[in-house]
Amino acid sequence: MLTRRLLIAAAAAPLLAGCGFALRQAPDFAFRSIYVELPSGNAASGHELQRQLEITGKLQVITDAADRNKAEVALQVLQEARQRVVVGRDAAGNVTEFQLRFRLRFRVRTPAGKEVLPEVEIMRQIDQSYSDTAALSKDAEAQMLFTDMQSDVVQQVLRRLAAIKLEPRNDS
Repeated sequence: MLTRRLLIAAAAAPLLAGCGFALRQAPDFAFRSIYVELPSGNAASGHELQRQLEITGKLQVITDAADRNKAEVALQVLQEARQRVVVGRDAAGNVTEFQLRFRLRFRVRTPAGKEVLPEVEIMRQIDQSYSDTAALSKDAEAQMLFTDMQSDVVQQVLRRLAAIKLEPRNDS
């Protein structure tokens, strides 16, 4: 009985190895340098995006506006918005459910102004139940959900940046 199980496991190993499974790796970009322009104010997703781009180790991330022309592309974060909208109330009019929304608008251009990726808006939303008796914990939960949505949106931006194909330069 034991040898039969071992034979089945040994036969399954090549099938699993050949299925194409691979661990997720840092994306490959068609450019080597990027300028990240954040909106005025606090753009937490922009800062997280900067960190994620730097972590890849494949890009030079330029944040100084004086050096923006040294970058092959410029990522411009146009707007970041967090919203908490009431979507449910009980018979007494008390809030029972919120919808949390996180939006990020951005575009990518070359230093010459050519749009490589036109303005894009990525939005994530999630419903959250609410109770007045647990208001503090629900506020903490909402902040955690916003952080998770922000991280997901940043990963989506990275995937879109990796999908960009630049035209070959004519350096003659």
